[in-house]
Amino acid sequence: MLVFTQTASARLRYITGFLSQYYSISARCTTSHQEFLNYTGFKINYSNTAISATEIWIQPEKLLFEKGIEKVVVNTFVHPNGYKAFFKNNSVTGFDIFAAIFYLLTRYEEYLPHEKDKYGRYHHQQSLASKEGFLHLPLINIWLEDCRCLMQSVFPNDTIPATPFLPVFTYDIDMAWSYLHKGFWRNAGGFLKSFMGRDWRAVKLRARVLLQKEKDPFDSFDWMEKLHKKLNLNPIYFFHVGEKLGRYDKNISSQNTAFRQLIKTIEKGYRIGLHPSWRSGNNPSLIAQEKATLETIIGKEVNISRQHYIRLTLPQTYRQLIAAGIKVDYSMGYGGVNGFRASVAAPFFWFDLEKDECTGLLLYPFCFMDGTSFFEQGFTPEEAAQEMLSYYTVVKNVGGLFIVIWHNNVLSTDPLFK
Repeated sequence: MLVFTQTASARLRYITGFLSQYYSISARCTTSHQEFLNYTGFKINYSNTAISATEIWIQPEKLLFEKGIEKVVVNTFVHPNGYKAFFKNNSVTGFDIFAAIFYLLTRYEEYLPHEKDKYGRYHHQQSLASKEGFLHLPLINIWLEDCRCLMQSVFPNDTIPATPFLPVFTYDIDMAWSYLHKGFWRNAGGFLKSFMGRDWRAVKLRARVLLQKEKDPFDSFDWMEKLHKKLNLNPIYFFHVGEKLGRYDKNISSQNTAFRQLIKTIEKGYRIGLHPSWRSGNNPSLIAQEKATLETIIGKEVNISRQHYIRLTLPQTYRQLIAAGIKVDYSMGYGGVNGFRASVAAPFFWFDLEKDECTGLLLYPFCFMDGTSFFEQGFTPEEAAQEMLSYYTVVKNVGGLFIVIWHNNVLSTDPLFK
């Protein structure tokens, strides 16, 4: 695929790079009229005037030729093909699809002043997707599937295969056990809290588990493994191995022998990633320390991660991950609501807007997390299942990655989740 432009800006080259990855083809820019005219494959003219009898003409907005971050006026409309879009103009696509993709992929709006949620994260209600009612859709996939069909009609002798659908199951292991391997003082404090609250069921359950008369309720790992074997799943596990406890860091100690053995056992069959502690958000040097701890346990390099509580602030968090040696991150999604934070169900490289450059950090966006459905949205199991299946269906229809997050405790026999 060849894209003609009068200015091959870093932003436009980023989009052509994304198209290469998304469509599994080679896409590049040219500023040469003659090269564009002589080219025999898919041709997209990203300029203000048509120059070829056979081309896809997209009239450019100014966004991809700007530098810096300014407030962008975005007015959505309903495309004739039934989906929401913005940057409407006279393009054959009906809008500047390149600029629109760039705006959503880079999370442009998150660099502007915005409201925070109770955890200090970007509040999803501030997003264009939430305000305009397309948070539940991988809108970029929908646009690009429509664009693929358009290109096939204009260039019938060339082929762009449909994007394959792939479900990806992932786990965040915030706390491997509810009662076991926590040490004397944590369990003593737990007993006291339950006594004070007259939660006799919790007192009895903790005692039975510690006396080895009952299995720890959070220990779902054997059940999960049987499910993987039965359904031929290949999930990714993200482990929290921070050293210090806190309000949001309640993991098992990384020095605990049983915990280390659990990680080693799972690593033999599945991919392992880092789940940086909440505390690391205030002290970025901890990311590298926790990464080193996990690498020591499994005896190999760890270069993938997902933020605990989806504590993601742009651009700081991604810069910190890059500095720590992380190459792939699975945090692109909201912790307060399910849906498509970047409006896409496909991997993409992070573009640092402040530096106006594409980085080597590859992002994998998720659209559903069990805890979000339960704690934040207050759904019943039936409602949560229906929501998850709706995301599954919409991604399957357009092709892409259907990435979901589960926790061993939510899949447990604990009374809260049973």
